[in-house]
Amino acid sequence: MIIQPKIRGFICTNSHPVGCAANVQQQIEYVKAQGPYSEGPKNVLVLGCSTGYGLASRIVSAFGYGAKTLGVCFEKEPSERKTATAGFYNTAAFHDKAADAGLYARTLNGDAFSNEIKADVIEAIKQDMGKIDLVIYSLASPRRTDPASGETYKSVLKPIGQAYTTKTYDTDKDLVHDISLEPASEQEIHDTVKVMGGEDWELWIKALAEADLLADNCTTTAYTYIGKELTWPIYGSATIGKAKEDLDRAAMAIQTDYADKHLKAYVSSLKALVTQASSAIPVMPLYISLIYKVMKEEGTHEGCIEQITGLFKEKLLEAAPETDEVNRLRMDGKETNDATQAKIKDLWAQVTQENFHQLSDYAGYHKEFLHLFGFGFDGVDYEADVDPVVTWK
Repeated sequence: MIIQPKIRGFICTNSHPVGCAANVQQQIEYVKAQGPYSEGPKNVLVLGCSTGYGLASRIVSAFGYGAKTLGVCFEKEPSERKTATAGFYNTAAFHDKAADAGLYARTLNGDAFSNEIKADVIEAIKQDMGKIDLVIYSLASPRRTDPASGETYKSVLKPIGQAYTTKTYDTDKDLVHDISLEPASEQEIHDTVKVMGGEDWELWIKALAEADLLADNCTTTAYTYIGKELTWPIYGSATIGKAKEDLDRAAMAIQTDYADKHLKAYVSSLKALVTQASSAIPVMPLYISLIYKVMKEEGTHEGCIEQITGLFKEKLLEAAPETDEVNRLRMDGKETNDATQAKIKDLWAQVTQENFHQLSDYAGYHKEFLHLFGFGFDGVDYEADVDPVVTWK
């Protein structure tokens, strides 16, 4: 099969196994080049391990610190006629590289919100790993089924209190235009918190603790994006903002509930990047295209692997890391500082349909978007016949 990208709206409906392997290899090489690494985790559970920040966390854990890693993801397998999702190919490539390096890696493919996957993870840990000393929570999903009630909740991306109108960029139509978002109902706010808040994170920690699988001094973190003024109506005073407040609540609750084990729980705020989640959020393609322009000019641009390597080395694994006023770990300062934001706001005010490609780094945005699905990597022959059927070791 010759595999070329099939882009529909803000997603790519196929992926390239060789390109995904190149993506994983590049990240492994970066991590190795940042050594030496201090003492770190030995047994790591990554919930949402197959793309973006979760994948980067697994790579840093394994190839930076030599840890055993158990991952959970929800990815579509390939067939003779259809490619797998990019996360499936990323995971297959990670398994190959881990095996070559003599590192333990196991991945469970299923719904991380379910009791069944939690039970399977607990059994796998008991079989192979010993107690877990780092739990990464990096799940991104538009819906969640509550394992207790069986009810399925769907999240929405809406402001709270009043409608909001702003600029956005339609990647499908190459169009800068205004978008108006109607305010969320109380039910929509509640449902978004059920999907994107801290409840499932708490359930995971509870399940591990009840099985006596949390090491003393274990660390856990959930990833988030906070943003600043331009994105605040979408990320702050909005449904997602309420979910983020619940993540902060959950971090404090986890730390309190398991104080006897000296468990440390943090929300880690990371910079805005092109991910499968962010590309679907109004405002973000335009905003990210502008911050890429500014941050590359400043020499401060970082991708997932740079952010996560820095998080592990500088904050997450420290005994008493610097936190913000609500105990978050902040890796977004190069984006959210006042000087950088002032430049972005200036471009935001100027940008129109006519000058968008001159004022922004949409070329860089689009390149990273293609990279998410294994396309656009130098050294990969995209005209070659490729077998889409790949398995995990």
